[in-house]
Amino acid sequence: MEIVIAGGHGQIALRLSRLLAARGDAVRSIIRNPDHAGDVRDTGAEPVVCDLESADAATVAGHLAGADAVVFAAGAGPGSGAARKDTVDRAASVLVADAAERAGVRDFVQISAMGAGEKSAPGRGEVWDAYIRAKGEAEDDLKDRDALDWLILRPGRLTDDPGTGLVRLEEPPIGHDAVTRDDVAAVIVALLDAPGVRRRTLDLLNGGTPVEDAVASLC
Repeated sequence: MEIVIAGGHGQIALRLSRLLAARGDAVRSIIRNPDHAGDVRDTGAEPVVCDLESADAATVAGHLAGADAVVFAAGAGPGSGAARKDTVDRAASVLVADAAERAGVRDFVQISAMGAGEKSAPGRGEVWDAYIRAKGEAEDDLKDRDALDWLILRPGRLTDDPGTGLVRLEEPPIGHDAVTRDDVAAVIVALLDAPGVRRRTLDLLNGGTPVEDAVASLC
């Protein structure tokens, strides 16, 4: 397959591109900072420098041309303020979805967050509230698109522990716990190979089911 990852320098995205490239898929990774190109190349992916906060849909569509699927993995990241939660976690998702429609790429997998669109717990702060709101609005935008075969994946608390290969992957809510970034990347690979699992929102935690079996149970 030929896959485009938006937000290609993120921690999950780098793991994902490495897995895809290792099995022979062609990967294009959209990044904002040209200084990150070397890290992307090291995974076997092709870096594409494009700022999703300033680009237009026609430009992004050009970067998606010919792809079989798009994975939206972009996020404003730790330390960013409430404004960038909106411009990256929501607006950039809308932009890439618009571009996918223009480019005729139907398969669209979005990495979201548990609790997206819900009222956050008291005391989490303005930035967290903005983040959860932005993720929820990005999800709502996708769900209204008939031209995309979308899938929304909501991982739990992310860790850098080694992957286990064992997960819990179900429609929400499934509670709150952790999942390794390695396992998130492995699940996305399996979901890209399962086109019948689309137009669904799935929560993801570490659990007791092998990744392939967890995805197969949804088909």
